[in-house]
Amino acid sequence: MSDRPVGQMTWKPPGTTECSLHLRLNSSEPWKHYKEFPEYALPDPTGFSEGYATFIALRKQNWDFI
Repeated sequence: MSDRPVGQMTWKPPGTTECSLHLRLNSSEPWKHYKEFPEYALPDPTGFSEGYATFIALRKQNWDFI
């Protein structure tokens, strides 16, 4: 089993107009842009949504999508 936390992801947190991946490690924390988590952020393929590669990688690690 991994020591890495399983967190939550969303594309558009409440109260924002920005549509890019946002993360938080637990539901009591505010949403943060995925690039604020350099330990998880991956480069995106050209033409894909901002955060797509990170989203796919974290889903494979059982992160929740909200």
